[in-house]
Amino acid sequence: PFLTLLPILLIFSSCTFAEWKAVDNAMLTQWGEKVRPNNVWREYPRPQMKREKWTNLNGLWSYAITKKEDAQPKQWSKQILVPFALETPLSGVGQRLGLDEVIWYQRTFVAEKTNDRTLLNFEGVDYYSQVWVNGQKVGEHKGGNLPFSFDITSAVKAGNNELVMRVLDDTDTLGTYQLRGKQKRDNGGIWYTPSSGIWQTVWLESVPSTYIQSLEFEADMHGTLRLEAKYWGDLKKESRLSVRILEDGKTLKRAERRGTQLELAFPEAQLWSPQSPKLYDLVVELKTPEGKLIDRVSSYAGFRTIEKKKDAKGHWRFALNGQIQFHLGPLDQGWWPDGFLNPPSDEAIVFEMDYLKKAGYNMIRKHKKVEPRRYYYHADRIGFLIWQDQVSGGGGIEEWPMWKKLFMNKEGFKPDFDAYSDWEKIHVWKDEREPLNISWPQWAHDQYMRELKTMIDTLHNHPSIVVWTTFNEAWGQHRTTEVGKWTEAYDPSRLLNVASGGNFFEVGDIADEHAYPEPAFPVDVPLYDDYIKVVGEFGGHGWSVDGHQWKATDNNWGYGGLPKTIEEYRKRYENSIRTLSQLREQGIAGGIYTQTTDVEIELNGLMTYDRAYIKFPADELSKIHRAYGFK
Repeated sequence: PFLTLLPILLIFSSCTFAEWKAVDNAMLTQWGEKVRPNNVWREYPRPQMKREKWTNLNGLWSYAITKKEDAQPKQWSKQILVPFALETPLSGVGQRLGLDEVIWYQRTFVAEKTNDRTLLNFEGVDYYSQVWVNGQKVGEHKGGNLPFSFDITSAVKAGNNELVMRVLDDTDTLGTYQLRGKQKRDNGGIWYTPSSGIWQTVWLESVPSTYIQSLEFEADMHGTLRLEAKYWGDLKKESRLSVRILEDGKTLKRAERRGTQLELAFPEAQLWSPQSPKLYDLVVELKTPEGKLIDRVSSYAGFRTIEKKKDAKGHWRFALNGQIQFHLGPLDQGWWPDGFLNPPSDEAIVFEMDYLKKAGYNMIRKHKKVEPRRYYYHADRIGFLIWQDQVSGGGGIEEWPMWKKLFMNKEGFKPDFDAYSDWEKIHVWKDEREPLNISWPQWAHDQYMRELKTMIDTLHNHPSIVVWTTFNEAWGQHRTTEVGKWTEAYDPSRLLNVASGGNFFEVGDIADEHAYPEPAFPVDVPLYDDYIKVVGEFGGHGWSVDGHQWKATDNNWGYGGLPKTIEEYRKRYENSIRTLSQLREQGIAGGIYTQTTDVEIELNGLMTYDRAYIKFPADELSKIHRAYGFK
């Protein structure tokens, strides 16, 4: 029998709220301090395709740590707060996963008979997952950064049901080529503590026997909405796809067509931009040939077009809706002291974005991490341009950037890093005879491409995302031209930064230099004339705030060394913005400052890791930006 879920009757394996607490003596944010098993991440996790029938499975689960070769545990005596990773304070565990260990999860839920199907959705589990319902294996998934789902209809029964999950996370183990971003077992410097296991919302969804599986749409500056729906189930050729555009509940435009695609003209649409982030609600319906409703989902769209355009001097610039716009914003790691990869709450995301907005930034570079989908919803709503990185990975070795371009005249360029005394110690310079691509085995490249495609599919409909970055520096940079050309063809609606600060290849739209602490770019190199020139990372000015350090250690650091006073710290920032303004006049089209917050022992944030101390008030940042022509 097909079954649905009874949200009120969901039960845990003898878990009680009173038994849970965050890890002792850990740094918590103000939002982390409010987290409880009954209030943790209650929001609908997929804002661009919402349904009414869903059940949140976040809360206390049972867990066990075993050796990799061990069978499923028979006893479940420990509890973990989902959706926070094993190592995090908010999980209530705070335990590192050993090289020879795996995590097991277990919980129960209650279901009743219905004609619907049941989908089990995971927003993020790091890294390799296997799932059983009532002892029946319902699926497995490889990849730690993106959502995935299993249809568990055949395994669910009326009454109590048991869900069990096994998770393997090798992080940076040699030979795994795991896409892991900034996670490292031996964390320190620019590397952070790993997040193993479930780290985003888990939820159940009831859908019809034939249902809308996914939506892909583009809404451009001319007011044209192009939409394609993919279905699962027994779909008749004459079935109809319907869409309505709404504002404040009132239908403004509608269209209905046979098949899976349609186009709708809405020339009066108010365009989306950071200055005016206008969003319109969408209702998408699948109907029988006779017009009877089969499935309905709700979404939203922002009408906008991102492109490149030359200015009066012949420099390539970013353009939004036909208007040239300089991109200024922070490098954003998206790490939290209490939830690591997962923000402690929806409210915490909004706090950060509100601060950055008031500071006068119009973009955010999401660095080597894919956020929960609600993050992009807030970026759409508040109004940010997002540069989205593919999560980096490698073969378990330090694949440091060469920071050296292969120019037509065979001459290299090195920014002035004299202020950073450790530069030569931690970066490996390679001469031009060595290949600019690292060699990856085919199976690892295939997994990289699966995750890249899934990231683009998952985030495609968000108007805030305007740039895809396939590689960061030279970490895991392989088959660059092949990857770049595939990405350009797969999503031509956005610009491509093929290797931010990495080894340059003539593919994509952007030439990107990283320079610390002061911004720099070889503007006179002819090879870059056909590209948008950006300083994809600069700054990193540090300031240590007593009582708000993740660790009190001599290893706490910032680029260029830590200043003696906060006034000196703020002056360094202003000097960098002044330099960036000069570079803009020479053709630079964007600058990304490192970074929004401190992370672990990296103290170069505009605010501390716990978000409790603002090092640089937003209004002061805004004044500096305006003074140097960044509006």
